[in-house]
Amino acid sequence: MTWGSWGKQLSKTEMADLMNFCVQNQITTFDHADIYGSYTTEAQFGKALTYSGLQREDIQLISKCGIQDFSDNRNNTVKHYNYSKDYIIWSAEESLKHLETEYLDLLLLHRPSPLMVAEDIAEAITTLKKDGKIRDFGVSNFTPSQMDMIGLRMDIDVNQIEFSLTQHSAMHNGTLDYITTNGIKPMAWSPLGAVFKDDNEQTRRIHKQLGALKAKYNATEDQLILAWIMKHPSHIHPVTGTTTKERLKLAIEATKIDLELEDWFLILEAAQGHSVP
Repeated sequence: MTWGSWGKQLSKTEMADLMNFCVQNQITTFDHADIYGSYTTEAQFGKALTYSGLQREDIQLISKCGIQDFSDNRNNTVKHYNYSKDYIIWSAEESLKHLETEYLDLLLLHRPSPLMVAEDIAEAITTLKKDGKIRDFGVSNFTPSQMDMIGLRMDIDVNQIEFSLTQHSAMHNGTLDYITTNGIKPMAWSPLGAVFKDDNEQTRRIHKQLGALKAKYNATEDQLILAWIMKHPSHIHPVTGTTTKERLKLAIEATKIDLELEDWFLILEAAQGHSVP
């Protein structure tokens, strides 16, 4: 999301260089959505991917569809969601064209719509899989009941949710319980949350606790946050948004940190502002 006009506005050469850096450091999955950059980033990435010289089989491409926003590239009068069979298929095919690839490793429904019809979605996904245009299917920001509605008609492989120290409601509202019970892979967008964005009582508590643990784990605060997320038994995959190589390296190293049980709860207590019941 941050590679194009919504972020660093990387050139084709810069994107290709960053892709190669990621793959060389065992980061091989790239998370897209049609809407990123007001429907422009996928095409920029696709040109850079072709230029990069990377082999398609060495990476995984994810995209999301469904959000219809205001843009010079869309004739919309109101922001809305579209999950008709024809639109899902068209959107996936547009992503394939823009990313200059023959298939997506994973297609997600970006946000739930009050008007989505599970049967229409199932028909679209079945068609896309049969035609070899997508390999796996998932959702993003879906509640347990919404996953139930969709999951009764087709397998859900992934749910990409917001999850961080400053937004961890998925641990308490049944979302991660449902994901774990049903064998769905969770991905976490914005895994660092507001810890480095906001200055308030909560973030100050978090910084204080993380600071007290940095020496013990020989880690930075952002590494400890990622380690805290990955400690959850649902095996959450953080989606890092940084384009900075050094921070990407730190994120990779965070996968080796195994927080002790009490340290995990100390960090949770700092985030919540109180101990567990």
